[in-house]
Amino acid sequence: MRKTFLALGLLALTACSSPLVYKLDIQQGNYITEDMVAKLKVGMTRAQVRFVLGTPMLADTFHRERWDYPYRLFRDGKLVEDKLFTVTFDGDSVTRFEGSVMPPLKGFVASDIGLSPRQQTLEKGRDADIQKIQTDAKKDGADTPKKD
Repeated sequence: MRKTFLALGLLALTACSSPLVYKLDIQQGNYITEDMVAKLKVGMTRAQVRFVLGTPMLADTFHRERWDYPYRLFRDGKLVEDKLFTVTFDGDSVTRFEGSVMPPLKGFVASDIGLSPRQQTLEKGRDADIQKIQTDAKKDGADTPKKD
């Protein structure tokens, strides 16, 4: 009996250290793209930079003239990407910016800006209703005998 519990305990421990355990991809920081950096210009205000790049991860009290936008990506517990983009200010205006950027995000399809998500759903439902009416009309037309 004791040997059975010992074997089950060892089996449970080896199962926990198995490489089959899924590890999440963890993204931390600001994803700064080439498109975002193209909108930056020397002389912009802090509010304008925040609008273009977002709120910085690091706005250090001891370095008020510098905003840092770090980005890190961990896959399977290992650091895959480590990037840093820095914006330097003189007072309230940008004097320079530098660092690593990411390529633009691909695969996102822009929806019709004129329609809200609710309106888009209603349009799809309306299109489906029209399709059903047309299908039913074809069936009804085929079932009724033609009069000469």
